[in-house]
Amino acid sequence: MPPRERRRRGELRLALALWLGILSTLVPLTRVVQSGSWLWGAIALPFALLALGYGLRRLRLPVFVVTIIELAAWTGAVTAVFFPANALLGVIPTGGVVEALPRMITTASALITDGVAPLTPTQPLVFLIVASLGLLTVALDHVVITARMPLLASIALVAVWLIPAIAVPAGVDIVAFVVLAASVLLLIRAETRTRETPSAAASPRAVTARAGGVAAVATSIGAVAIIAALAVGPTLQASVPAAGFGTSTMIDPSLDLGKNLRRQDGATVLTLRTDGTSVPYLRVATLSLFDGTVWQPDRTSTVDLSAAPLEPVELSADIAVVQTRTTVAIKNLASAYAPVPYPATEVDGLAGAWQFAPYNRTVAGAAGATQGQEYTVVSDIAQPTLEQIRASSAGGAGVSIDVDSLPAGSPPIIAQLARQVTAQADTDYDKLIALQDWFRGPEFTYSLDAPVQEGFDGQGVDAVAAFLQAKTGYCVHFAGAFALMARSLGMPTRIVVGFLPGSFTGQVIDGQRVIDVTGRQLHAWPEVSFRGIGWVPFEPTKSLGTETRFDSAASTATAAPTTSPRPEATSAATPAPTADVNDPQQGAQTDAAGSGPTLIDLRPLLSILGAVVVVAALPGVAGAVRRLMLRRRGTVAAAWRLVQDTAIDAGLPVPSSRSPRAFGAFLVSAGGAPATPMSQLVAAVERANYAADAAGAGPDAAAMSAALGIRSAMLAAMPAARRARTLALPWSLVVRPGSGLADRDAPA
Repeated sequence: MPPRERRRRGELRLALALWLGILSTLVPLTRVVQSGSWLWGAIALPFALLALGYGLRRLRLPVFVVTIIELAAWTGAVTAVFFPANALLGVIPTGGVVEALPRMITTASALITDGVAPLTPTQPLVFLIVASLGLLTVALDHVVITARMPLLASIALVAVWLIPAIAVPAGVDIVAFVVLAASVLLLIRAETRTRETPSAAASPRAVTARAGGVAAVATSIGAVAIIAALAVGPTLQASVPAAGFGTSTMIDPSLDLGKNLRRQDGATVLTLRTDGTSVPYLRVATLSLFDGTVWQPDRTSTVDLSAAPLEPVELSADIAVVQTRTTVAIKNLASAYAPVPYPATEVDGLAGAWQFAPYNRTVAGAAGATQGQEYTVVSDIAQPTLEQIRASSAGGAGVSIDVDSLPAGSPPIIAQLARQVTAQADTDYDKLIALQDWFRGPEFTYSLDAPVQEGFDGQGVDAVAAFLQAKTGYCVHFAGAFALMARSLGMPTRIVVGFLPGSFTGQVIDGQRVIDVTGRQLHAWPEVSFRGIGWVPFEPTKSLGTETRFDSAASTATAAPTTSPRPEATSAATPAPTADVNDPQQGAQTDAAGSGPTLIDLRPLLSILGAVVVVAALPGVAGAVRRLMLRRRGTVAAAWRLVQDTAIDAGLPVPSSRSPRAFGAFLVSAGGAPATPMSQLVAAVERANYAADAAGAGPDAAAMSAALGIRSAMLAAMPAARRARTLALPWSLVVRPGSGLADRDAPA
């Protein structure tokens, strides 16, 4: 077959293999976006651009002209499909397109950030997908077909393939994995076939051996890239902050909230509406056991939520109760725990199998079962007066779980400060209020960064002791310190993980205002058990939430209530944590950040791009290190190997059948090697090979200097794209001189 025809077919194979590789990235995307007509656009546009590039190369146009025409075609296609009303002749962008483009991107970004997978394929979302795939196609067309760097393209395909897996964490998609593996191997194999030039005289066995060797190398490289994808994917899922696609917030119920709080964005995780006078905190998990290092979620008996009515709240007969009804709609939360106001006495509307824990009144199901749920919770909230709670005492938890003791070896500062702060208080309630006021007072500051910088970003007793000295931290430190100090005073305490009251959206449904809760309002707070009243929440975290206060019977009797959630309620006392449902300024606090503008966190994208750049640079760095080792060796053999490696990297045949003189002459005529240095090096090789005294076994500066000059001249003679590929992807790392891959059966 003539070389020109062989090259044409090779480029056609490369274009088809690249198109299939781009299509492989769509398989996991269908898990995130509902299937529809957008798939045809995502399939057709890359095909059209690759076909255009193939045709333009047949016309022998310069490389940069091909890329410019492809970009022009991409611009016209995107404009014609998505912005025809603002374009000249329907395809030429105008100022209107420039103005509409940012709005389209912003809308698509909002859909991704706040949407729930699988997303509806709206026009902005389809534009973002199809246009991005088109740009990716133009870039990879140059990388693969012009620069002949399929490994770099494979890394890019793997990175794009990982994006849906990172956005919607799940098990390995076998179908998507098989398609990716096949496409990567096919792409690498298609490029290596364009480098094979078997002669008509070559035996079938030799051709088969070379093909097998190429396939083995392609398989090895592809396997490394794919295994890296499988290894990196779960790590990125765990460490990279998710953005949208229905899982931007996940909850670690072990109270390891530091990383969770720092990585949350402003995406809505749920909305709620209530008929009560205040917006409730939402409880997710309760943690009672503490071993000095980690607070652990309760492991108590549970009952089937749908099997029987929930047990009523046990209170003293004289304690008033206010019953509220709260509707919760999960928008973007993957959790096994359903957020509920406390204390829940009825939960309706949850789909699937759910369990209820009577001890802490939490609701749990399968992993991620909260996504898309909407349910109603009835809560019977105890409303003791100030006199009643002062007359009670902390205790009476009535459970087998240890909620009283401090871990052995706790730093003495915890108990010392607890006694010091509460020295002037007489009742247990007043002592807890003194602790709450102290934490929320001027001595403490709220900070997500200070615990990391000062080395106490944890929940153990040592972290609590460091927090009490530094007096700066976030909710975990405030809640943990409060709970341990209360225990040191003989009061049963536990910690709750959940959400702060959200902010009002302006919507009204069935006469109730809709409240929006974001991932930044993930929070932790302590509770203390009181006899005859139950578990009472407190809010020690500085500048967040609403502090706990109970009013006296005299003051509530003279106050005209503005809202009566239940006619039989006889007390307007207000336990916290809550936020006034009638005050639009309440409920907008967050535990993850301040109130400044929300900025796009580019760290995940930059991390992925950085990883791609590092992986892509590894072959070139390895080649440079190998050349340095040969130079340091400095022998005639090392100099000759340097020249052979340069020929392999340049795609020239390095057969074992050629003598050094014949091979040197070939490199002068076909590889751009300078004649004089080549003659000097060949003479040195012949002396080293045939001299009786084995001359040349030691370092030979002249031979190495000649080899370096030959390499520089051969690189300078190459086109820029070929030179870049030679330096970035040195095939000599995996191909040895004289091997089946190196022996191209070139004429001697």
